[in-house]
Amino acid sequence: MSLAQSLKPHLPYLRRYARALTGSQKSGDAFVKSTLEAIIAEPGLIADDDNIRVQLYRAFAGIWESAYVSVSDDPDNNTAQGHLNAIPPISRQVLLLTALEGFSVSEVAKIADVGENSINGLLEDAIAEIDKEIRSDVLIIEDEALISMELQQIVSGLGHRVCGTATTHKAALEAVAKAQPTLVLADIQLADGSSGIDAVKDILEKISVPVIFITAFPERLLTGERPEPTFLITKPFQPNAIRAAISQALFFSTEPQERRQ
Repeated sequence: MSLAQSLKPHLPYLRRYARALTGSQKSGDAFVKSTLEAIIAEPGLIADDDNIRVQLYRAFAGIWESAYVSVSDDPDNNTAQGHLNAIPPISRQVLLLTALEGFSVSEVAKIADVGENSINGLLEDAIAEIDKEIRSDVLIIEDEALISMELQQIVSGLGHRVCGTATTHKAALEAVAKAQPTLVLADIQLADGSSGIDAVKDILEKISVPVIFITAFPERLLTGERPEPTFLITKPFQPNAIRAAISQALFFSTEPQERRQ
């Protein structure tokens, strides 16, 4: 199997991680492209006798870390970077690599080039800062009752308020009309066959709000070929994955919101 064929199955998920880490599809996909260009220029970055997914993310980490200073100085992203500076870059990487991407402690240590013994401390630092983050009113668009209930529990447990739930496109728009959310969690396929993507598109025409999509088929929305979601959770999900995605979505929200007292 060629190197390109070996890397291909992992690229959608690297895009997911990159978008969550940088806060945008454009920036995240650009870093993924730079990573692939670096691998093409130096194929030795990916060895034949090791976990290729770990090596791919490790190569990405090197590219992202080398460019972090210039990213943080972006004058158009001051609000986002102000939030991000509260959590050290390495702690955010560790949180997303474990919660969102499902890597083990030993794998994260290899990717981020840190000692295994320091991983738990870095996670605690990230979670402590998340717990200080912005309180949000959350709209949950989900047609499976048990999943909706679980999401409500996770959201409430993080100190946010569920301002509405919906199972269809129409119900989602009605919920927004009643109480404008400051964060949206949305399934892709809804109860009546309508689309969560279409619902979110209509919502964003009315208000500016960060959105986290939840789907059983993330690779369909991680091609890098068109405008796609920045924040994407795979079903079945772990609570920490929701927590990590919420923290990143709120960090990159440009709308002024009230800090927790």
